[in-house]
Amino acid sequence: MSLGKYAKGNKLFKKYFKENKLSLQNLVKSGQSPKALFIGCSDSRVIPDLMIQAKPGDLFVLRNVGNFVPPYKPDEDFHATASGIEFAVSVLEVDEIIICGHSHCGACKYLYKSLDDPSLVHTKKWLELGNIPKKHAILANGSNVVSEELLRLTEKFSIIHQIENILTYPNVKKRFENGELHIHGWYYKIEDGNIDYYDAPSGSFLPLNALLDKENDS
Repeated sequence: MSLGKYAKGNKLFKKYFKENKLSLQNLVKSGQSPKALFIGCSDSRVIPDLMIQAKPGDLFVLRNVGNFVPPYKPDEDFHATASGIEFAVSVLEVDEIIICGHSHCGACKYLYKSLDDPSLVHTKKWLELGNIPKKHAILANGSNVVSEELLRLTEKFSIIHQIENILTYPNVKKRFENGELHIHGWYYKIEDGNIDYYDAPSGSFLPLNALLDKENDS
């Protein structure tokens, strides 16, 4: 594949950079102070900044296969996602955490397939983080026969489980319980661009746009 496509894209970006030079250079001088940590899937169809029209400096973004959050494990191994969470919460002191799953997620789909290829040893281990959501989805669906309904349930249960996992991080839990940090679960539908948010009181996912209606009513 030619890199010319990316060079053209960078040329367009430099035009944007020139038009927004002052605000972008202020980010250099003042450093970053994002308000939200966005944990999303590495899926190329999920584009956090475009999805919510965020500007440079708005989001501290972590992406991995399946938007999984491994539970807190204080050892001296390499933990990329955990390190990002700690940096965002304890150093940057973000106010919000958004864990965003999405429809037609490959990671959730492969929870129902056998991965015996030696070249996928790390992927196989990583997908173990989806085993609990998988079990919940099968129970809720009443069948372990793989279907679109089962996969959509798995994707949504996974978001809820990752919220539970992130609360195992001591400083996340502390700041959350003190009301200094808010945690959100989002479900992005790649087929239409809509986002649903997890509403804990009702235990369901509701349209994010409904929050605009609430603001207008108030």
